[in-house]
Amino acid sequence: MPPWDLVITDANLATMRPGSGPFGIVENAAIAVREGRIAWLGKSRDLPAGESHATLSAEGQWLTPGLIDSHTHLVFGGNRAQEFEQRLNGVSYEAIARSGGGIMSTVRATRAATDDELLAAAGKRMRAMQQNGVTTVEIKSGYGLDLETELRLLRIARKLGEQHDMNVYTTFLGAHAVPQDFAGDADDFVDFICGEAMPAVHAAGLADAVDAYCEKIAFSTQQIARVFEAARALGLDVKLHADQLSACGGAELAARFAALSADHLEYTSPAGVAALADAGTVAVLLPGAFVTLRETQVPPVDLLREKGVPIALATDCNPGTSPIASLRAIMALATSQFRMTPEECLAGVTRHAARALGIENERGTLEEGKIADLAQWDIDHPRELSYWMGLNELSCTFCAGRRSRDQ
Repeated sequence: MPPWDLVITDANLATMRPGSGPFGIVENAAIAVREGRIAWLGKSRDLPAGESHATLSAEGQWLTPGLIDSHTHLVFGGNRAQEFEQRLNGVSYEAIARSGGGIMSTVRATRAATDDELLAAAGKRMRAMQQNGVTTVEIKSGYGLDLETELRLLRIARKLGEQHDMNVYTTFLGAHAVPQDFAGDADDFVDFICGEAMPAVHAAGLADAVDAYCEKIAFSTQQIARVFEAARALGLDVKLHADQLSACGGAELAARFAALSADHLEYTSPAGVAALADAGTVAVLLPGAFVTLRETQVPPVDLLREKGVPIALATDCNPGTSPIASLRAIMALATSQFRMTPEECLAGVTRHAARALGIENERGTLEEGKIADLAQWDIDHPRELSYWMGLNELSCTFCAGRRSRDQ
């Protein structure tokens, strides 16, 4: 047997493998890594004899899959703290957006920022995520809304992963808002996205998927269908901001195109939930935006459970509606706001989050053959990961079996 590259002993595992009991727990366990993948895991007493280039003791701590943040808008210029204050004084999100604020205010700040400024600001947010056990993050564009800036954002997102020992998946969110450049003509802007921007992004190899914002203040289902048809023609996966502020048929549209995920879903109908279940589309819930916007319409969590729709959780880290960089805080919010269980929350940032990115065969559970992305926690039980807010019990993370250099 070839030697292991790394063996971690004296560990307790929350494998998150489906059908393996609560949290997929294996106590008094060990993990062996070879060439960046889990080559063996199980009870320490059963560890096959063999040499290892490196052996570490977890000293009884817990190992989980590295956490996955499957919906973020991490790269942007400026902030919207002033709008945050306006909303606290009673101004609605829609009213701010229609007066030239909202997404468009961030677009202006982002276009004006240099690459170095964007990289430095996003790097702070990425380090905060990493310190919460995240090893994989999805990053959307969408704050450029012109070809040059959209390409810049996607390149910066990829560079962030290289600088911070993180796995980054990039999403082209050209259909985020209609910029002033198009004088409010959404159809012409969709033509630009489909005919010019998306092909250029794809040719540069900068997008793993395409997203869009389906809402009265953004794009209609008919317009987004055109975007998705163009994406499919290029062989790109799709996902959708759906039914956040109103019942606009977003879930049904996502299901129609077999989207990887439909995200937000506060106003999704029973028909929309059934469509997601039939399509195998993941529901990504975003309690950070729910709390920040002081929403009262809770996503249909019970019906999603009943229909067997996988439920992921994500930070939605963005300057306007979810200025949150802690996936652990999101897990805690999901328990109080959406009545999700600690096991559902951990599955939502591991197994189901991986599926929301189309990487469930590589990441999201601790299983032989999968990439050795791990988070090590000084806790007594994995339910604590949804219990504490503001207390960080992370000891370290490993990406492909390599301990992060930032820890």
